[in-house]
Amino acid sequence: MEAREQQLPITNSSIPSQTPTTSVNIVATGEALSWLSTLTRFHAGYFRISLSLCGQALLWKILRDPGTDAHALGPVIHIMPSAAFFVLWSLALFSLVALCLLFIIRCLFRIENIKAELSHHVGMNYLFAPWMSWLLLLESTPFLHPKTTGYLVLWWVFSVPIVVLDVKIYGQWFTEGKKLLSMAANPTSQISVIANLVGARAAAKMGWRESATCMLSLGLVHYLVLFVTLYQRFVGCDSLPAMLRPVFFLFIAAPSMASLAWDSISGTFDIASKMLFFLSLFLFASLVSRPATFRRSMRRFNVAWWAYSFPLTMLAMAATEYAQGEEGIVPNALMLVLSLLSALVTLVLVAFTFLKAGNLVPYDEPFAPSPSERTN
Repeated sequence: MEAREQQLPITNSSIPSQTPTTSVNIVATGEALSWLSTLTRFHAGYFRISLSLCGQALLWKILRDPGTDAHALGPVIHIMPSAAFFVLWSLALFSLVALCLLFIIRCLFRIENIKAELSHHVGMNYLFAPWMSWLLLLESTPFLHPKTTGYLVLWWVFSVPIVVLDVKIYGQWFTEGKKLLSMAANPTSQISVIANLVGARAAAKMGWRESATCMLSLGLVHYLVLFVTLYQRFVGCDSLPAMLRPVFFLFIAAPSMASLAWDSISGTFDIASKMLFFLSLFLFASLVSRPATFRRSMRRFNVAWWAYSFPLTMLAMAATEYAQGEEGIVPNALMLVLSLLSALVTLVLVAFTFLKAGNLVPYDEPFAPSPSERTN
């Protein structure tokens, strides 16, 4: 009996000695899975950040170009150190690479959510954003000349996915069903148009006018159809939540980018480019005169705020090209005001992103697959 009583404490004491290690492993595994789950929720909408930064890099490259007569911005450009543009371009590259890695992780672990995102009337449009960002970064790179083989290869790598997405999305607009344009159209649908226009401008810089004209025609034709559809306010056009109201500024980006693309193809900022630029100015004035439209979306910082920066940058780029062909106070004043405004908005968004980074962490999945998709 005494032997049995002496053995009991030995047996019982051996059990607690393993429990802390097991608990630590369980906690560590749980934290790792939690982090992985969070990382896989970074959807394509986060590429708004890279679009804005890559657009800013291209804007300031144009302004710093010796061939650009930016005398209205001369004092501002000379104040900036020579390394400032390289820092901006590096920041744009870093953000784009980081977002691409996060999206690749999402594709590996949440393929069903990617399929749901591709079927969503808003989410599918932002699948153009990474390729647009790479094209903007390619145009702004200080390391490659447009006439080099490396530039040509990268243009093909970034442009082919845009054409593939064009075939899928524009093909859905032609057919009947849930993806009929009158039901799916919303302001983010213009991203597909802008992607073609960005590709057209990049092709024109290489001297490939036929390819540039092809992508420009795809973008402009679908822009006209889309613009009329959105103006008529069909049932599907009112499907945006209040949080996404900043994407209304994409109305500015499409005609601004079209004017830049045609300027690169024709070699001059002619009447067609000016008409598109003036349309952009009118739409910009229409939006800023209605601040109540965006009041609810401004209550809490979120990634949708980055939708303000990219369209303003495109408008500033168009104003810069306009000022090159037109002498006078008004063109230079437009270039000065819009360039500084776009830079200020981007700086404010970068500051908010660093100060309130927790607001950008996705705590839920906006593109959850439907039960029918899970069974399939």
